[in-house]
Amino acid sequence: MSNENLYRDEAKLKIKAMAEEIDFTMMVTNLKALPLHMIPMSTKKVDENGIIWFLSNKNSTHNQNIIKDSNVHLVYADKSDMQFLNVYGTARIVTDKTIINDLYSKADSMWFEGKDDPNITAIGITPTEAYYWDPKHNKLVSLVKLGVSAVTGDKPDTMDYGKLKL
Repeated sequence: MSNENLYRDEAKLKIKAMAEEIDFTMMVTNLKALPLHMIPMSTKKVDENGIIWFLSNKNSTHNQNIIKDSNVHLVYADKSDMQFLNVYGTARIVTDKTIINDLYSKADSMWFEGKDDPNITAIGITPTEAYYWDPKHNKLVSLVKLGVSAVTGDKPDTMDYGKLKL
C-alpha cells in the first residue's frame, strides 16, 4: 500500500468521486453514547463545497440525534471494488425546497410522498476529517499482484490510502 494524503480541493474531489461511486454509506449518529445509531443511507450528491447530501424523514432517529449532536460518522465500503471511505463531519438538517427538489429522484417515492411531503428534510454533512483506501489497479491486476506476492512473500502494492485534509 502506498500512502497519499490529499489536501483541500483534491481531498474534496476524492470524497465526491468515492462517495458518489460507492453511493450507500452507514451513517452513524449519537457518537457520544452507546449504543451508536447506524442506518444505511444513499448519497444524493456531493456539492462543489464538499458537502455530502442525503434525504431523510424529519421524525427519524438519526435526525433527532443530529438535532442533539451534529457530529456524524459516514462509513462507505464497496468490497467488490475494494474501495473504502471513512468520513467524520458535522451535519445540518435543512428544509429548503430548492435543495430538496435538487436531491429528489423517483426512487425516493419509496420513502416519501413526493417532493412536497411535509416530513422530508435534507441532511448536509460537511466533512471535518476523512480517510480513504482505493485500489491502484482493476480487480484482475490486483488479483495477479496478490497471487505473485503470495508466491514471492513480497508485500503487494495494490492500494492507495491516506488522509483527506480539508
